[in-house]
Amino acid sequence: MNEIDTLKAEVCALHAELLRWGLVAWTSGNVSARVPGRELLVIKPSGVSYDELTPRQMIVADLDGTVVDGDHAPSSDTAAHAYVYRAMPQVGGVVHTHSPYATAWAARGEPIPCGITAMGDEFGDDIPVGPFALIGDDSIGQGIVATLADHRSPAVLMRQHGVFTIGRDAKAAVKAAVMCEDVARTMHLARQLGPVRRLPQGDIDRLHDRYQNVYGQQPNTPRPGSPQPTGPQSVSASPEGAQA
Repeated sequence: MNEIDTLKAEVCALHAELLRWGLVAWTSGNVSARVPGRELLVIKPSGVSYDELTPRQMIVADLDGTVVDGDHAPSSDTAAHAYVYRAMPQVGGVVHTHSPYATAWAARGEPIPCGITAMGDEFGDDIPVGPFALIGDDSIGQGIVATLADHRSPAVLMRQHGVFTIGRDAKAAVKAAVMCEDVARTMHLARQLGPVRRLPQGDIDRLHDRYQNVYGQQPNTPRPGSPQPTGPQSVSASPEGAQA
């Protein structure tokens, strides 16, 4: 399987995650991935049921949004995704959803304030609101880039439209979409109980740094109870050379 075929399978499978987490209805929403080292992206076809999607149906387009491989019309958001990839070379995945709680904030044109630690971890700031733009060209992409260019959040609420997220790859962008909806719901529920304070910026900075750089399994982190190397050995020493 070549690199593009592998990406088609990955992008197809990730659409099931949008359904799993309740982020889309009917055929709305989409996931795309940049083809590493090439001016290409992979995205789903327009208007095809999630239950019917197959890797073979995924569309390959260039970064101007022109289809170069595929038998279906591409997602109506292809031009927006393509613009993001052109303008943000560090981005490897883009996701769009109309998840209900986050889209409710978008409908109000109101940022989601960073009022819980989970937001500090994942977003490092409030989740911002981008400008209103109609579907059909790269106007939405321009709004995404303008809003996120100097922002730590991987998510933007496009005004009166929905959610767009970015990531180093498509899976990371899907995770950001899942977390965006989760914190949007929590912050909505919290505000029904009364005012909610934004966390102090210093605490947000520390939370974000820990989550991005320390949280999770780090390279060469030994499992609890495993033998520990001693002395001046390199961390890459083979098991045979390690001392208990």
